[in-house]
Amino acid sequence: MIRINLLPVRAAKKKETAVQQFILAGVVAVFIALIITSLYLVKRVQITSTKSDISAANAKINELKTKIGKLEELKTLKTEVKKKLDVLAQLRKNKMGPAQRLSSLSDLTPDQLWLTGYSEKDSEVRISGVATVEELIAQYMRALEASNDFMAVELVVSEQIESAGTKLKKFEIIMKLEAPTATLPTPAEKK
Repeated sequence: MIRINLLPVRAAKKKETAVQQFILAGVVAVFIALIITSLYLVKRVQITSTKSDISAANAKINELKTKIGKLEELKTLKTEVKKKLDVLAQLRKNKMGPAQRLSSLSDLTPDQLWLTGYSEKDSEVRISGVATVEELIAQYMRALEASNDFMAVELVVSEQIESAGTKLKKFEIIMKLEAPTATLPTPAEKK
């Protein structure tokens, strides 16, 4: 019988499979290393891109903050100018108002009715005077109510007095100033 020693062949096959497995493991390790390296590079590019986007956004935010600062400055200037214009309008109104009201009172006053007192506080006006008859006081009150300058005309006091032997009716009237409906024209409207 012939005996064949198969041990060296098996050992050679084992050695060959071991080498193949090492080569395969090396190829797989290189492949995995390539995949990890490529993923790392992709993430680095994304991080760099995101950082550049963040820096661009921060630059835009800083630019907008300066614009907002300028807008806030313009708003404060606008409110200051508006306040000054309101003061000027109020001064113009106050300049013309009392003279116009006194002229209106003079025009509305009937004959044989005399005004002895006039006071104005805020929007309330107090008038005192004397008349020959009560009908003149009523007529005067109706004329005041119908005017554009006064409203809520009320008779506070009406009493009879004697002056130099003549009987007169002393009166006191309270009324409110009519709120101005028309605004003053702006310089652009005047042109």
